[in-house]
Amino acid sequence: MNRLKTDLLIIGAGSGGLSMAAGAAQMGADVVLLEDHKMGGDCLNYGCVPSKAILASAKTAYAQSHASQYGVANVVPQVDYAAAKDHVADVIAQIEPVDSQERFEGFGVNVIRERGRFISPTEVQAGDTVITARRIVIATGSSPFVPPIPGLDQIPYITNESLWELREQPEHLLVIGGGPIGMEMAQAHHRLGSKVTVIEGAKALGKDDPEMAEIVLENLRGEGIEIAEDALAKEVRGTAGAIEVETQDGRVFKGSHILVAVGRKANTDDLGLDKAGIETHRTGITVDAGMRTTNKRVYAIGDAAGGLQFTHVAGYHAGVIIRSILFGLPAKATTAHIPWATYTEPELSQVGLTEAQARKEHGDRLEVVRFDYHHNDRAIAERKTRGRIKVMVVKGRPVGVSIAGHQAGELINLWALVLANKLKMKNVAAMVAPYPTIGEVNKRAAGAYFSPRLFESDTVKRVVRFVQRWIP
Repeated sequence: MNRLKTDLLIIGAGSGGLSMAAGAAQMGADVVLLEDHKMGGDCLNYGCVPSKAILASAKTAYAQSHASQYGVANVVPQVDYAAAKDHVADVIAQIEPVDSQERFEGFGVNVIRERGRFISPTEVQAGDTVITARRIVIATGSSPFVPPIPGLDQIPYITNESLWELREQPEHLLVIGGGPIGMEMAQAHHRLGSKVTVIEGAKALGKDDPEMAEIVLENLRGEGIEIAEDALAKEVRGTAGAIEVETQDGRVFKGSHILVAVGRKANTDDLGLDKAGIETHRTGITVDAGMRTTNKRVYAIGDAAGGLQFTHVAGYHAGVIIRSILFGLPAKATTAHIPWATYTEPELSQVGLTEAQARKEHGDRLEVVRFDYHHNDRAIAERKTRGRIKVMVVKGRPVGVSIAGHQAGELINLWALVLANKLKMKNVAAMVAPYPTIGEVNKRAAGAYFSPRLFESDTVKRVVRFVQRWIP
C-alpha cells in the first residue's frame, strides 16, 4: 500500500473540484485530485455542455421552418439525429482539453484516476494509495434520480447520462419531469422532429416564478409540445418502442422512448463518510456556512453539499473555501446573489427572491416593476417580443429579478452583479445601453421604477413650474 501526504485532497474532478485544484496548485499548495470516471464531471460530459449543443441544433432546425416572418422562404429541415449527436460530441471534444488530466498535471496537480473512500477521519484510500491531507474537499457532484415507479426498471429508460448515446431519433419521446432538464430536452427533441409529451407530477418549471414560467410554457405548448401537469406517474409498462405511462388520475400516455428527468441526487454513497464522522441529510452532505462538514478537516461543495445544483454554484463554492483553506481567512457562502437560467426558447432566468418570496419576506415594503419585451425595439426587429422582466424592489434596492424572454440568461448577468454588490435601481438607471439592444430591457425596467416618481408626482411638477417661471 502506497502512502501520500498532501496539503489538499480533492475528491471529484467536476466543475468545483477542478476550480479548486487549479487555484490551489497555482498558488503553491500541494494538491491531489481523485477522479474515477470522466474529467469534467457531469457538466461537460452529460449536462450543461451537451444539452446546449443539442439545443443549438434544434434552434437551427426551427429557424429553417419558421423563416417566412423574416422574408425568407420556410423549408422543411432535413434533420440527421445521429449527425446532431456528432455535433454534441465534437463540442465536448473541443472543451475536453481544458478539463483534461494533462492540463491539471501541468499545474502541478497529482491526478489519481481512482475512487476515493474515507478509511478514517484523516485518511482516504484510492486504489492502492492511502492519502493523508491537511484539508479534504468532497466535490463528487450528483447523478440523475430515478424514482421507484412500478415497472420503470422493466423497460429501457433514458437519463441525461445515457441520452447522448442514443443515435436513432425517438418517434415519440415521453419525458417524466417538467423541470429545466426535462423542458430543455423536450423542446430540443420536438424541434428536431420528435413528438414529445412531458409528464409532470406537480407544475412544470415549478421552482420558478409562476407568472414567468407560464410565458415559457405557453410558447412550448404553442410549438406543439404536450405538457401534462398534476400527472404523477403511477406505473410504466411496455417494451422498447412501445411504452406507456399511467398516472394516478388514470391518464395513459404512450410513446416510443422515455426520458426520466425528475431531479438529481448527491453522489455521497460509497464514500465511507461514516468512518470520517461526516453527517448527511436528505439531499446531501451537512455543511456550515463556510462549507465545512461535521469533520472540520473536510469541506463539501457543489451538488454534493445538497444545495443549489448548478455548475456555477460549485465554482463559487470553490472560490469561497479556497480563501479559508489556503489563507486561513473566514469565508461564508450565500445564495442571495446566485442566478440561474433555463435555456428553452424563450429562456427563463432568476436571481434573488421571486415575487412570492419577496412578498413573504418584505410585505408592504415591496414594489414590483415589470417591463414587457414588446416595447423593446430590438426584440421587435428580431420577432422576439414574447417576454417580460420583473424586478422586486425594496427601498430602491432590487432583492430579486425574474426574466422570461429572448436572452434571459444573458440579461440576468447584470442583475446578478447588482445584487452581489448591493447596488440600487438608480445605478441601473444611470447605465447607458447601446441602441438597439435586448439589454435595454434592463435599463427600461429601472426606468419603469422611476417613471411614476417623476411623471406622476405633483411635487416634481411644482418644482419644474417654479424653475421655468423664476429661474432665468
